[in-house]
Amino acid sequence: MSGKKSDHGDAVTLANILRTDIDQHRRLPADTELAQSITVLARAHQDATWRRNRAGNELRSLLREYFPGFLHAFADRPGGITAPEARAVLAIAATPAKAARLSKPQITAALRRAGRQRGLTTLAATIHQQLRLPQLRHPAPVEDAFGIQAVALLATLDAECANVDRLGEATAATFAQHADHRIITSFVGVGDLTGARLLAEIGDDRTRFADARALKAFAGSAPVTKASGRSIRITHRHVKNNRLAAVGFVWAFIAAGCEGPTRAHYLTRRDHGDRHPAALRHLYNRMLGQLYHCLQTSQTYDPIKAYRPPPTHPTRAAA
Repeated sequence: MSGKKSDHGDAVTLANILRTDIDQHRRLPADTELAQSITVLARAHQDATWRRNRAGNELRSLLREYFPGFLHAFADRPGGITAPEARAVLAIAATPAKAARLSKPQITAALRRAGRQRGLTTLAATIHQQLRLPQLRHPAPVEDAFGIQAVALLATLDAECANVDRLGEATAATFAQHADHRIITSFVGVGDLTGARLLAEIGDDRTRFADARALKAFAGSAPVTKASGRSIRITHRHVKNNRLAAVGFVWAFIAAGCEGPTRAHYLTRRDHGDRHPAALRHLYNRMLGQLYHCLQTSQTYDPIKAYRPPPTHPTRAAA
């Protein structure tokens, strides 16, 4: 191969492919404009969430090097260091030396700026005590350098947290306008943001997937069978829609924790020998087929129809 490239030649090649093999190619989904706008917002919110997690991990890794006491102070708080209270305190005390000089009124004011309204005095006293606990220290100039880097990472984290909140509100508001909102959110473990991500990747073109098996393969929940001679191996799919697979794991994880048939199905798979990820994939595969059926028939989720109780066989009395 010479490696020569020509835009004209590429265009001719693509035109010939469509001219001779057009019946072998699938048309693009005919989603509505509202569904396309939900796709844009849901993907933007998902990207912002991933960036927030990455920024939080970078900041956590940095604090572990020179300020582990701060991580310990907010280890049991919801959200950890990504919570507004933790970010507000870190903004005024980026080094152990500054944190040790903080007073309770200063911490209370920072918590109030973060939006905290209840339990300010108790929480401020707890944080004040934990930030003063002895820990291994770096030399003062080194701590100051770490503090400057932490403030820079904190600015990135603050921006991504604001983006997640802003895009989340826009995504939920737009998704609520869609006709499939009622059907998708009727499933266990599906809220506005999770449902918006599901609709964003599935779309509202009912002819896009030939059957539920096609949707499951697209989502990566259906297993793959590799047979060669006497060897038969069943594994999970690696080629899939990664966004749909990510939201599917969250959906299955939440549904498995809710009392009802979804948790019973998850526990049944665990009893059969499946590990946690495999059991969640099996549950997601089951719920995805139910979602496909409900969208095709325009009906909401009914757990009684979705998970029928196993048949009971009466035991014969011993003669």
